[in-house]
Amino acid sequence: MSKNTNLVEARRLRAIGLLAGGVIGGGWAARFVLNGLDVKLYDPAPGAVERVQETLASARRAFRRLTWIPLPAEGSLTVVNSVADAVRDVDLVQESAPERLDIKQELLAAASRETRSETLICSSTSGLKPSLLAAGMDHPERFLVAHPFNPVYLLPLVELCGAQSTAPEMLTRAAEIFQSVGMHPLVVRKEVDGFIANRLQEAMWREALWLVHDDLATVQEVDDAVRYSFGLRRAIIGPFRVGGGGKGMRHFMEKWGPQLKGPWSKLTDVPDLTDTFLNKLAEQSDARTENLSGSELERQRDDCFVAVLQGLRSQRYGAGETLARWEQGLRDRIPQPVSGSGPLLMPTLELPSDWVDYNGHITENRYLQLCGIATDNLLTCVGIDAQYRSKLGSYYTVETHLSHLGELHAGDRVQVLTQVLRADDKRLHLFHVLSREGDDKPAATGEQMLVHVMSGSGRSGAVQGDVRERLLELARSHAELPRPERAGASIGLR
Repeated sequence: MSKNTNLVEARRLRAIGLLAGGVIGGGWAARFVLNGLDVKLYDPAPGAVERVQETLASARRAFRRLTWIPLPAEGSLTVVNSVADAVRDVDLVQESAPERLDIKQELLAAASRETRSETLICSSTSGLKPSLLAAGMDHPERFLVAHPFNPVYLLPLVELCGAQSTAPEMLTRAAEIFQSVGMHPLVVRKEVDGFIANRLQEAMWREALWLVHDDLATVQEVDDAVRYSFGLRRAIIGPFRVGGGGKGMRHFMEKWGPQLKGPWSKLTDVPDLTDTFLNKLAEQSDARTENLSGSELERQRDDCFVAVLQGLRSQRYGAGETLARWEQGLRDRIPQPVSGSGPLLMPTLELPSDWVDYNGHITENRYLQLCGIATDNLLTCVGIDAQYRSKLGSYYTVETHLSHLGELHAGDRVQVLTQVLRADDKRLHLFHVLSREGDDKPAATGEQMLVHVMSGSGRSGAVQGDVRERLLELARSHAELPRPERAGASIGLR
């Protein structure tokens, strides 16, 4: 499906009708409204509208962090008093009532009587078969399950499952609609209770319950076992993604398949590993368009792991907190910047591949990051550590001037020389020279003014104690160095 198809479909959609606005219905409302679509909501439960508005506020906050791309103008959210009002003149109806067959059947039957002939009708059911849900509908050919995951506005998967009566073009149309609002539609080949993802989730859930029931682990230990290990891996690699295509899959199953009938789990009922079944696994592995060699898969896997771990680190949560602690230990062991009689030299850094922009060069913000790393090293050198920051304060950058004199690329080993141009009780004026290791000419320079801010007050204040003496002594030493040629330079036409 092309991007153009997505855009055309998104423009063609006019309105969405939502039946029920609980956790899932509210998530649907947020995803549609923030993608510029008008939504009509029917939910007679007390407080339903307020809960949807709260979900919409959470989604706005999340989307601002998710992408820098401007979102379309928000669609409207209109609360209506009947099923008929919710589904009249809409392109898609999404039912998200509680998981009770009788309630869902009643809502879906009412919707099918009131919609236009071309309106697609979907249910958010977590596991009920579409043939059961469609039993009382006038137009079951326009009905299918579109099962999302909470929070609907962030998690992209939507499982699409039709009944025998569902017209095939409805599945295609549904996939186009959901893809146009940023989702990943997955068509379930046959009707099955729980579809695909929930069957996988439930198998793990059963085993987790047994582990706690048998006093083999606590709830916390089970949660940690998942989120610090294969929970991270599953965001990147599914159970069947192994290197080497069909050959790799066959080798993997021949090695580990017999273990599935061992006593590792309460769930030991597994398919027989016949040649027919192994051939099926191998053929489907070879048919993947993303089939990669073992080394290519490892590189892609590792790059994705790094991105996930860095994202968690930014929140200091789960495995990200572990990464942050490890980094702090590394930071504490960094050799002090080399000074002697010249500028401070920070440890050499090798630039990673994810610092590259679409032109193949290191992005502009990474030059600023290198300056920031050099500044942090200088502050560590004069004694500003975690204890000083928590009790007395630290330096905050108030002005930066970057000059790009060359180009840096992934894999370059970069050194930064830092000179203190001036320091007093509150201000710190620094000049950084960024160079590729072995080059005579700098790749960039960065000039910064920092102000000392007192802890807890948010106001500038004098640097304290031994830190002050070390910093002023460093400034006196650097005052004897030649002033950098570009120091104080301004932007202008020459």
